[in-house]
Amino acid sequence: MKGRIIKVISNDYTVKLDNDIKVVCKPRGVFRNINMTPFAGDIVEIDEDKKIITKILDRKNKLNRPPVCNIDCAIIVTSTINPSFSTLLLDKMINIIEFNNIKPLIVVSKSDLYMDEDIKNKLDYYKSIGYDVFLNNEIEKIKESINGKTVILTGQTGVGKSSLLNKMDSSLDLKTNEISKALGRGKHTTRAIEFYEFENSLIADTPGFSSLSFYDMTKEDIRDNFIEFNNYRDLCKYRDCMHIKEDDCIIKEKVNEGKILLDRYNNYISFIKEKENEGISFNIKGKR
Repeated sequence: MKGRIIKVISNDYTVKLDNDIKVVCKPRGVFRNINMTPFAGDIVEIDEDKKIITKILDRKNKLNRPPVCNIDCAIIVTSTINPSFSTLLLDKMINIIEFNNIKPLIVVSKSDLYMDEDIKNKLDYYKSIGYDVFLNNEIEKIKESINGKTVILTGQTGVGKSSLLNKMDSSLDLKTNEISKALGRGKHTTRAIEFYEFENSLIADTPGFSSLSFYDMTKEDIRDNFIEFNNYRDLCKYRDCMHIKEDDCIIKEKVNEGKILLDRYNNYISFIKEKENEGISFNIKGKR
């Protein structure tokens, strides 16, 4: 029988079969031998009697953090306050998500508590370069954007992912925790990865996180996933310009003209440095 993994708790995988029956399965031991772990979202074949996952079908995409695959859309939830709005983390999530051929959708929470002109202007910029941006009270627009898709919610701990799901479907009544004032960051509230059937979609709340890695990306991948840079690629003086040290670079010119958001460009430089340091760190560890 074939189905989709819709819930993962430890080594228990709940598979929803094509006939809508749900079976809790264990993976075959052979998967360990080939260093392959079933993920939430996987399309799999199972032995229904033995309750064993026998085969993992080809994936169209995969994220390692959170560990999910075959995703159409990622709702990136970012807050205006507690935790503060950060283009650095937002751009990192967008970059990694788009690299994995997943459509990002930005949802802004806590705008009723705080919203200034700087944040408004930055959100307008994201809209201007082609991203869908919604406030978390624009529920019907969000529903329309994810209709019929397999979706994950992702974002920094404490931004309100579970709260957004509850607004979209109050019957879920997901557990949420308040921001830890002492730590200045959110508490982890989601203990498992589970896809919920939501109208004509599947949607998963995922454990919050505070860091991401470009480990499987090159510097060129990072550059090419800043989508507004690609608008000027043919105008750049250098064939494979990295837009950092090169003279007369069109991207730096557009930043100076205000056509490209300075925050985005500074974040890009930060990501390239992070990637370079990643390689240095690896080499140092390798010598020990």
